[in-house]
Amino acid sequence: MHAKLPHPFDEATRITAGDSSWQGHTSDDYWAFVGPFGGATAATILRALIEHPQRAGDPLALTVNYCAPIAKGPFDLDVRLVKANRSSQHWSVELSQGGGEVATLATAVFAERRPSWEHRVAQYPDAKPFEETLPFPKIQASWANQYEFRFVEGEMRIGPPQAELASTYSKIWISDRTPRKLDMLSLMSMSDAFFGRIFHARRELVPFGTVSLTTYFHTDGEELAAEDITRVLATADSKIMHKSYADQNAELWSPNGRLLATTTQIAYFKA
Repeated sequence: MHAKLPHPFDEATRITAGDSSWQGHTSDDYWAFVGPFGGATAATILRALIEHPQRAGDPLALTVNYCAPIAKGPFDLDVRLVKANRSSQHWSVELSQGGGEVATLATAVFAERRPSWEHRVAQYPDAKPFEETLPFPKIQASWANQYEFRFVEGEMRIGPPQAELASTYSKIWISDRTPRKLDMLSLMSMSDAFFGRIFHARRELVPFGTVSLTTYFHTDGEELAAEDITRVLATADSKIMHKSYADQNAELWSPNGRLLATTTQIAYFKA
């Protein structure tokens, strides 16, 4: 029998452990137009933190600032535990290549989640089942073809410019094209797996790139494993596009109706 090959996502986020410096490598499978897909980069950073011997607890928040382009090839991760107390840890991670300047700067909070009072305010979005929703066709960017997108509402439609702008809101099923059980790493990556809201509004592709991304996790590894799912139902929208920068906010839900993560980002565009 042939050995089972690693999932493309696990290969893309693979790291080699060091002391304080860890090593990774970009993946052609998760390449965007001018650099690696930001979600895969964020997931690689999160993997280094989860696998770190000093790590305690589960991811609570991860902020990734994309400072400069990442070239194809190897990169180094300088991982540092900044502060720890009885219930939380604060981490800093710097990504660089060939001893050069920092290309990506991340901060993360890990926490020990304990049983408590809870109040679930957000409501699970109404949506057609995954199986009844048509998949979005493949596009040029290789990273996007690693996912299967099924738009319930707000499909991206590229076409001739029109006087009236289209909605920036989307409701969408997202799953790995090669099925993979959802974990904290793939949840992190999927929190960035949305087409630019400006593409939706203008119905055209324009130069675009995430500058800063923050994802908040509302589940822990044990709860997520118990969900036993391979897809999320996500909503994404924008509040403002102004002077070359635009925001995006999103929610990621399990098919079982649990809010797994919320995320916000600021992105550069040229239009």
